[in-house]
Amino acid sequence: MQFAGQDKCRIDANGRIKLTPRFLDDFRNAADDVILHCLVEGALGVYPASVWKQMRQAEPRPAARAATSTLFRRQLRRFGAFTQVETITNQGRITVPTHFRDTLNLQPRTEVIMVGCEIGIEIWNAEAWRKEAQIILEHQQKKAIAEMEADLTKNP
Repeated sequence: MQFAGQDKCRIDANGRIKLTPRFLDDFRNAADDVILHCLVEGALGVYPASVWKQMRQAEPRPAARAATSTLFRRQLRRFGAFTQVETITNQGRITVPTHFRDTLNLQPRTEVIMVGCEIGIEIWNAEAWRKEAQIILEHQQKKAIAEMEADLTKNP
């Protein structure tokens, strides 16, 4: 699996997204159903089921922890309410549930960006992706400048 690159596409009138060949091949190689999950950053994460299982390693005693922790119950609720199993159709499409589309501003007939994230893909509203990409680039630039400054002060 590579899950690398970016592609533009549109959500059809029925809320389906046709995966582009590069990403479809990656998912087909995983031979799993896919897991859709609304990410707090504002994108839809799409992961092979085997990857999702690794991401969501179970708490050793979830019932006991849920009985005493409001935060843990909220985490369980977030993952339960904003996660859904989906099957890729023979035509290479996935259907995004209506409440996910509303939450993430992924409306039918709008442009979305599929972004590879090595373990799966993220589907972004095009404008939200432009903002996120800018944040990522600015962060990396600041980090590079700080690294160079630290190196220069360490080795005059």
